[in-house]
Amino acid sequence: MEIRAGGPGRAAAPVAVTMRTPGHDFELAVGFLFTEGLLAPDGLAEVRYCGLGEEEQRFNVVSVSTRTPFDAGERRRATPVTAACGICGVASLDAVEVRCAPPPAGPRVAASTLLGLPGALRAGQRVFDRTGGLHAAGLFDPDGALLALREDVGRHNAVDKLVGRALMAGELPLSDRVLMLSGRAAFEIVQKAAVAGIPVVCAVSAPSSLAVEAAERLGLTLVGFLRGDGFNLYAGEGRIDLRS
Repeated sequence: MEIRAGGPGRAAAPVAVTMRTPGHDFELAVGFLFTEGLLAPDGLAEVRYCGLGEEEQRFNVVSVSTRTPFDAGERRRATPVTAACGICGVASLDAVEVRCAPPPAGPRVAASTLLGLPGALRAGQRVFDRTGGLHAAGLFDPDGALLALREDVGRHNAVDKLVGRALMAGELPLSDRVLMLSGRAAFEIVQKAAVAGIPVVCAVSAPSSLAVEAAERLGLTLVGFLRGDGFNLYAGEGRIDLRS
């Protein structure tokens, strides 16, 4: 899917192409632009399909109109963003790092609540039930209630869909939410969570070393290998109540 964006009175220009699973395309485009630092929480004017003449491409190009002048600058993706990597095509790592405010000290989440998140996420993966090949990202409250879930062949896309949904609903920042991932926790996902204000990130598999460093630098709680009756706590232990 090609994501285009433009400011007032300007035609939308290509910003990125991402390999995605169709569905919640508007959320994906909006979430991507926001987590890349290209769209303010109150900067969305309109999002729509471009309606190109070719029928097979009709729903593969999404245009986002912003309320203020838009310039992708160095963050314009030179090559397609693959399903495996959320930072592919960026000219330099300096262009990836997005400045964001530190998350709040809370919320406090019980260890027993964390242990229930993977099962709740898996129970909501309807498309995975049919295909067996999609990742999922879910937003939970501190008590473990599932609030929203998105699936996609790319983990970073699933997160962008959640963030885009929250922006369009006026729910940002997500400062009292827990993000649960069905796979690994990579650097770009930690960064996206930080930009959206999500203080706690959990994954059923491993985090990368760069993800751990990013979580420490940005003040996030990072939990990995969350499965069965245990987990590893890599950063931000103050938000997890290990006694309950």
